[in-house]
Amino acid sequence: MSAKIWMSSPHMGGTEEQYVKEAFATNWIAPLGPNVNGFEQDLSLFLNHDCHVAALSSGTAGLHLALVLLGVKAGDEVICQSMTFSATANPIAYIGARPVFVDSEADTWNMSPELLEAAIIDRIAKGAKPKAIIPVHLYGMPAKMEEIMAIARQYDIPVIEDAAEALGSSINGRKCGTFGDIGVLSFNGNKIITTSGGGALVSHNEQVVSEARFLATQARDAAPHYQHSKIGYNYRMSNLCAGVGRGQMEVLATRIEQRRNIYNQYYAKLNGKKGIGFVTEPDGFFSNRWLSTILINPAEAGFSREDLRLAFEKENIETRPLWKPMHLQPVFEGCAYYGNGIADQLFADGLCLPSGSNLTEDEMKRIFDVFDAFIN
Repeated sequence: MSAKIWMSSPHMGGTEEQYVKEAFATNWIAPLGPNVNGFEQDLSLFLNHDCHVAALSSGTAGLHLALVLLGVKAGDEVICQSMTFSATANPIAYIGARPVFVDSEADTWNMSPELLEAAIIDRIAKGAKPKAIIPVHLYGMPAKMEEIMAIARQYDIPVIEDAAEALGSSINGRKCGTFGDIGVLSFNGNKIITTSGGGALVSHNEQVVSEARFLATQARDAAPHYQHSKIGYNYRMSNLCAGVGRGQMEVLATRIEQRRNIYNQYYAKLNGKKGIGFVTEPDGFFSNRWLSTILINPAEAGFSREDLRLAFEKENIETRPLWKPMHLQPVFEGCAYYGNGIADQLFADGLCLPSGSNLTEDEMKRIFDVFDAFIN
């Protein structure tokens, strides 16, 4: 059998090892150090909107800390995009709060501003004003943040912007992760750049980021002994992982270009084919195209998303259905949901395609051979 084609595998740039060797040479084998500081600075410069950054052990840790920093408590409600990976919603449960799920809109597949406002109005009428809103930039496509932020400001609810999949995406030149009161990034092994595992918390408020660093290092008070006035977490990024991140930042612009090129190849090949659809960029939106995705209308195409997925599997090519919406997940059964059916349809018809920046021409040919078998 031919070698496996992965959907999104790590892609090193060449200098990562130098930063890691430096950490070994100086014995900075710790969850702090020069690489952590340097990585935070690199991210802040890239985001370029007066942002401060705390490098963390994961994007999930960033979402959890964001909820803690905003004062969300057990029993509170938090509005969350339904069409997302479970890591967006899980930290709400960590705190003992209750997620309120909001469906997508058709343009970006992200949180519907219309349904968001309807959910806020209804929750307030029920005596449970939400304590935070978590929109997500799905597969790198920006959510309609300007509309979402306007609604959030109108009702005085803070926004945690889940930009885990969207490093390098932007709206009218402004980078994703910089719109919300707090933004969160991920550098998991399958992301557009990776630190193996890792994430970051972003805010315009320097005090918020300082508090995040404090909580992420077990909330140790300023004392010669170990003293703690708050509950803390072991959420800081390792200096070794941050070294990988510093090397990855040097090739981030190239990785974005490569991912967008992969999407463009799929679009050129498949756009206009009966029953196959894409999510395209609204005016002013720029997607990093972390993952290229398609929709299959089985009535028009003559085959289903699952037919295609199994055909790829047979050829040792990894593809995956779009995220199963949170309101359909057994673990969140019974949670409030404001929907229009779009997320359900996306899950039924959507497929994530191999999108790694390290895909070769031969691998792309293997992928297109599978498509040709169905389309022809």
